[in-house]
Amino acid sequence: MFKSKLLALSVLVALFSCKKSEESLSEKPLGWEILETPVAASLRGLSPLTDEIVWASGSNGTWLRTIDAGKSWDHGVINGLDTVDFRSIHAFDALTAVAVSAGQPAVIYKTADGGKTWKLKHQENEFAFLDGISFSSQNHGFVIGDPFEGKWTILQTVNQGESWYPLDSLPGAVEGEAAFAASATSLLAIGSQLWLATGGKESNLHYSNDMGTTWEKFRAPLIQGESSQGIFSITSMGNGEIVAVGGDYLQEELQEGNSGIFVLDKKEWTKPQAGPGGYRSGTVYFPQQKWLIAVGPSGSDFSKDGGITWQPFSEEGFHAVMLGHAGGAVWASGTKGKIAKLKY
Repeated sequence: MFKSKLLALSVLVALFSCKKSEESLSEKPLGWEILETPVAASLRGLSPLTDEIVWASGSNGTWLRTIDAGKSWDHGVINGLDTVDFRSIHAFDALTAVAVSAGQPAVIYKTADGGKTWKLKHQENEFAFLDGISFSSQNHGFVIGDPFEGKWTILQTVNQGESWYPLDSLPGAVEGEAAFAASATSLLAIGSQLWLATGGKESNLHYSNDMGTTWEKFRAPLIQGESSQGIFSITSMGNGEIVAVGGDYLQEELQEGNSGIFVLDKKEWTKPQAGPGGYRSGTVYFPQQKWLIAVGPSGSDFSKDGGITWQPFSEEGFHAVMLGHAGGAVWASGTKGKIAKLKY
């Protein structure tokens, strides 16, 4: 009798919890809260930690950080490199971050004192172009770069960015295939999995389930064939579901072929019924609200059905969109020092 009552109580608690969780979901994003920053740089590097701590980086060697939700900002130029575009940044805490350049010189810098000083940790050859950064754990991270001599450039660190070295097994690239540094999110490291999204002559999703020892390649359904086309950003919804966005950055309003959903179990792509409102350079999954968010220069969209249909919710344009490490806030960055927090 006691066990029966206990079981019934457990079922009621589970049903109540589920209902409460569903009731906490908002119908749609309410827009963006634009924060005032002291810089005018184009910000493509973005790494939010919490509701209050956010790092960003971009053109003219710019870095900036807030620890009070944007009320004030620390900022500067990384090691005096005011002609270098740092399009990738990954923050570990309020004091420590790694920044990666796009273009030449191809360098990786690290700060451990809140940006006061930056130390060079790695420099690639004069042909390298580094496109993005992703960490699978606090210590283990990866940086993706454009192909060199028919192989992708992938660097890894196992000591929180103190030193970097190339993967032993690099996936091949066709001539004219490239990665995009528009939001530094064409590479995704999750546990033992690596996902690399590409564009240009061919748009592919390269996948490794063993940290880069072996690779598979899946041709993407997004627009491709020109250097301005392909996948620009990927995010994971969990359970092997990867959502890709992109398009053609020379045709900002073009909606055809600008997104897709890849399901690992089936090893196949699903095309959306209604894609985002144009070229999109960044996307992220917001599990708290079960939304996908996509941003680009012409506006912002969301999907609440796993990327099958997308709806616009703001005309504000951005380069990058990221989920805070704590999971409770979505941030975006763009031109002229623009940083914003999602309202919902």
